[in-house]
Amino acid sequence: MEDTHTEHLVSRLATIRDRLEAGMDRREFLRTLVTGGYALGVAQFLGVDDFLAADDGEVPIVTALVRSDPDDPWSLEERTRDVPASWYASVTKAFELNDLLARTAFTGYLGSAVVPGSYERGTASVSVGISSGLDSFRDTFDGLVDDVSLDIETIVDIDGIEDGHEGFEPRFIDSTSNGDIPSGIACETPGSIATLGPVLYDPDTRQEFFVTAEHAFEDGADPDSDRLSLPVDGADTVELGAVERAHPVEDIVAVTPGNQFRPSNMIDTPSPARVRGQLTRLGLADLIARGEDLEKVGAMTGHTTGTIQGIDAVTCFTDEFCRRGQIRWGGEMDLTDGDSGSVSYHNDPEGADEDVLVAGFNNARTWWPGQSYVWGIGAYKLTETYGYHF
Repeated sequence: MEDTHTEHLVSRLATIRDRLEAGMDRREFLRTLVTGGYALGVAQFLGVDDFLAADDGEVPIVTALVRSDPDDPWSLEERTRDVPASWYASVTKAFELNDLLARTAFTGYLGSAVVPGSYERGTASVSVGISSGLDSFRDTFDGLVDDVSLDIETIVDIDGIEDGHEGFEPRFIDSTSNGDIPSGIACETPGSIATLGPVLYDPDTRQEFFVTAEHAFEDGADPDSDRLSLPVDGADTVELGAVERAHPVEDIVAVTPGNQFRPSNMIDTPSPARVRGQLTRLGLADLIARGEDLEKVGAMTGHTTGTIQGIDAVTCFTDEFCRRGQIRWGGEMDLTDGDSGSVSYHNDPEGADEDVLVAGFNNARTWWPGQSYVWGIGAYKLTETYGYHF
């Protein structure tokens, strides 16, 4: 069945290419891709030249949004990669099934995530966590989508978040003399310590924000009164700015810089790291298919590296609402209290040695037996929802 499916995809791609070479315009090209089974979210970014450049049996995907000029945050351009059409079809179906699970919100559903397979296998699965009703779930969803398998796990006793790991000291910035504040170091809310993220951009207003985790503010961040501060090693704490926007579901706050300090796209690591852009949802899928890891620098646990365990994840563990567009990666030891607000990232293979692409934020970790990962909102989800980008 898989060979027949792949042959059908290759034939369909060849037909579309023939029509392109015969003079199909862009509007018809996009319409043909969508009706031919390719997601609009991918097709709308692709040009005719990208599609024609791919080999038979392959399709171009947008893997990242990257600044063509490192010093110009508004110079974003799409980066593409050719991938097997059969793999793309399986991953797209997995995204659709994962969305269906989240929208159904059946009793006992705790969350789910898409796990793309390798390019060689051309498969994908959806990992599902439920607290009850396993047999009913299988009867309803198992086998619903061809070429996508379900990995189901019953999770019990998730109440009561454990305290963070002990033995860590926060990483404070040494000096604020140049005025540009890097990410990966400790910042301070009125009631807690968190990790400062790299500069977040709003293309609609052309604003630059400091950013960190919303849950680090007691009872939620208040844009009318809360402010973000920066502890300095061996010196007094300085103020970074006021909270302008709070997004509790996504668990981030955007802080308007004051007159003295500016957010930076540099990450405080032993080896220089400069944010050059961000990964898309399919860019994350591509990393999983190629067995690539993510990295992070937290104010408490410092630099760690880990495997991506799932993308486009839905998490319903901590609140009355579910969080969507999450990334699962690494292990529970990669995050502790004070690391929230840090970003996960991957090196930019086409940039300078110091360039990295942001995957997403790190906001929480597992605390129940049987699973071990960090989760947080994907950068692509923030862009889709609010337009923000790194």
